[in-house]
Amino acid sequence: MSSSHPEIYLVRHGQTEWSLSGRHTGRTDIPLTLAGEEAARKVAGRLPAIDFAAVWSSPSQRAKSTSALAGFGETRVIKEDLAEWDYGAYEGVTTKEILVQRPGWQLFRDGCPNGETAADVGARADRIISQLRDVNGSALIFSSAHFLRVFAARWLDLPPQGGANFVLDTTSISVLGYEHDLSEPVIRRWNQV
Repeated sequence: MSSSHPEIYLVRHGQTEWSLSGRHTGRTDIPLTLAGEEAARKVAGRLPAIDFAAVWSSPSQRAKSTSALAGFGETRVIKEDLAEWDYGAYEGVTTKEILVQRPGWQLFRDGCPNGETAADVGARADRIISQLRDVNGSALIFSSAHFLRVFAARWLDLPPQGGANFVLDTTSISVLGYEHDLSEPVIRRWNQV
């Protein structure tokens, strides 16, 4: 179903060694795997032929590489607020390893020691949403899973913790938009791979 209203296309970066192994990758800047690069090259063919009014990327190497390999490297603008969740003490650690030390831990509820809480990430998402409301047209965003999940929750005016209810695969494409008018934000498509 297409819409006459602006749409926000969200692309999660391609596979990295850490996304493959389930390690929390916030601010560690690691490259895409060969499979991640190949999947990133296919992103452009999976997007509709739209002249995006804005193309924004996280500052991470994995998001910038995905945008470049998808053909948007020349037009993208780096937005610091699109950075992945800062995992602090849990950077590079898997959820399974965290749960051994901290049974019952949940990222979206508990946040990370010396890192961000869901509210911190939600504040960054809110700033991006505010900027998007000023864009005259559709936008394309390249970022990481946990940030984009919080972003989707905030788009729907849910608390940032609501991002726990969404899942994103590498190089997935999701589309946010509106239903009847600009006062009704919706998820139009989610986690398309």
